[in-house]
Amino acid sequence: MEGTDRWRTPFFTLYIGQAFSLLSSSAVQFAIIWWITIKTGSALSLSIASVAGLLPQVLISPFAGVIIDRHRRKTVMILADLGVAASSLALGISFLFGEPSMALIYIVLFLRALGETFHKPALQAAIPQLVPEGELSRAGGLGQLVSALCSMAGPMLGALLISAIPLRYIMLVDIGGAILAVLSLSAARLPDHAGQTATRRGILKEMKEGFLTIKGNQALVRATVPVFLTSMVFMPLGSLLPLMVRHYFRGGAVQGGMVQTLFSIGMLLAAVVIGVGGGSHRPFAMISFSSFLLGLCSLAGGLLPPSAFWAFCIVVFVIGSTGMMGNIPYMAYIQKSVAAESHGKVISTITSIISLGIPLGMFVAGPIAERVGVNTWMIGVGIILSLIGILSYLGTRRFDHNEQIAEPA
Repeated sequence: MEGTDRWRTPFFTLYIGQAFSLLSSSAVQFAIIWWITIKTGSALSLSIASVAGLLPQVLISPFAGVIIDRHRRKTVMILADLGVAASSLALGISFLFGEPSMALIYIVLFLRALGETFHKPALQAAIPQLVPEGELSRAGGLGQLVSALCSMAGPMLGALLISAIPLRYIMLVDIGGAILAVLSLSAARLPDHAGQTATRRGILKEMKEGFLTIKGNQALVRATVPVFLTSMVFMPLGSLLPLMVRHYFRGGAVQGGMVQTLFSIGMLLAAVVIGVGGGSHRPFAMISFSSFLLGLCSLAGGLLPPSAFWAFCIVVFVIGSTGMMGNIPYMAYIQKSVAAESHGKVISTITSIISLGIPLGMFVAGPIAERVGVNTWMIGVGIILSLIGILSYLGTRRFDHNEQIAEPA
């Protein structure tokens, strides 16, 4: 790529286009989850909703990766945005005929997640087509900055909307956002990649190639294990935060939106720091530190009394920034260490592997949290995550040394 700074214009054109879809999806997702919280008040229902949103990543991601590597990534993203809009339209129409069943809500969440299963890996796979290798961490931070801004505004917008209008009309927000995203994507210039013209070897063979590529990268395997364990333990807790706000802290939709927004502000701050500074030269240490600090924050959040909602908000803010510290260097390492024509397969396969642990964690977390309380569950999660962070550091620190040796070349 000619020049080191020319990547910024096409990169931001791509991400700003996606901001429309990210903002509307974040607002609508919060509205749906809060609707479930109000209607059921059940940790189990929220856990089922979270599982419905994760199943496509577990079951379909490896297949999606092959499709992403075979076709123009811009086309894949456009079709995914349109699919999410269609599912929102279907839910909005269903409300015209009365309150839909929880089963239908879960199906819509599944379909929305199906679109994201194609969209997110396609977006991540497109970034190395635009960005020089040495700028991938910086680009990851800047991209997450756009995502965090949308995630920050989305829950508050969703809380405002669900307090003012019925859910069926909120679905129109998602449709409008998807249309704007598609129009912007249609105008974006994204280079072709080698996978588009590569010989087709059968979907199952190409899926296997993605798995073997991961298996042959020892550093990536070592980093993926703690990321998998952290997701399995921590992500179920994140889905139960609405219950923590409503039942433990006695908050409403505004407080729930505030917690989600502070989480996103934490993500935003970390993204700004990495985007401006270029990230740490010790990515594996950052991944380990992220898990460890998430554990400390979860432990602190679980020990707070019900009167300390504002302290809980601070804890959630730190959790948001901490998760980003591990996610950005992890993704940048994948983009740097894997051939461009295999990015879709590898990213999607890793997404599937990591996502596989989350439903398992959900089925454990939901019933236990309902029995002992979300705050008690947070304490247990904090202890486990702290141990994962320590073990991760011991198992991956030598790869940071290898990265530093390879860098001058």
